Amino acid sequence: MGRYDHAAYVSLTMEFRCNLKCIHCMIEGTMDRLAPESDAHFEEILARNARERRWTGLILTGSEITLRRDLPDLARRARASGFDHVRIQTHGMHLGQPSFCHRLVEAGIDEFFVSIAGSDAASHDALTLVPGSFERALRGLETLDAMEGVETLTNTVVTERSYRLLPVLVDRLAHLKRLTQMEFWVYFPMSERDEKGLVARHADVLPYLREAVLRARALGRAVEVKNFPECLLGDLGDALVNGQPELHIDPDFWREFGRNGFYQCVHREVCSSRECLGLNTAYIEKFGLEADSLQPLRASRRRAWSRAPA
Repeated sequence: MGRYDHAAYVSLTMEFRCNLKCIHCMIEGTMDRLAPESDAHFEEILARNARERRWTGLILTGSEITLRRDLPDLARRARASGFDHVRIQTHGMHLGQPSFCHRLVEAGIDEFFVSIAGSDAASHDALTLVPGSFERALRGLETLDAMEGVETLTNTVVTERSYRLLPVLVDRLAHLKRLTQMEFWVYFPMSERDEKGLVARHADVLPYLREAVLRARALGRAVEVKNFPECLLGDLGDALVNGQPELHIDPDFWREFGRNGFYQCVHREVCSSRECLGLNTAYIEKFGLEADSLQPLRASRRRAWSRAPA
């Protein structure tokens, strides 16, 4: 189970530029036409929170939020409006500059959600298509690791090219003391077909994903798995957390997102899971419904998993 209460956070998409070229990018086809949230809307959210104290945490995100030069100012304004935590979601490359890390922390950013694509420089950089991106992100995580009052999280997109790396990736980051949570997001293509060949069969992913979850938990880290059938996770079913903070984003994103066609499963009507997204259209087009490998959860089993230790 996750460490952070998603309902306590609100997420604002404030930037749609990026200087990586990740092969698994969900919005590369729409990035140029999606509009970031306006400064007026940002101020509206701040005013609402100052008035209602609805959220304790603000997430500043986008294609790459660190490209905004006013990022420290955004954080300071958020803290002044009553947010106890300000998190940025980033590829981490700019965190490789220690002075930049210190500037962000001094401005009030205390949570850093960093995307790590591979288990080392060769695998990570082959997926981001930018040499040096792994070393710079890792240097940033290590810089933050030495700073008081900071927590870091990592996100890894699970694709045909990355799933075998998951356990080794956990080991590679084992030395980070402030890494509190690791997330594994199983890839979906924002389309009805897997044009890039990145969708991996769940049965192939499963042993590597399970081992990664177990290794991360052995290190005392919380784990969240996204977009994977809950029934296949067995006794690790409580790691599936598909919930998200309230997201403010250009409405065009949701029209594209709808093309995924989640919640398709032959057992949906009889399964007790409230967390599983089932299969998506691209997965079914590639691998079929896999009715024999998926099993409906019974209410008693679901309750038992929900009580399992994090």
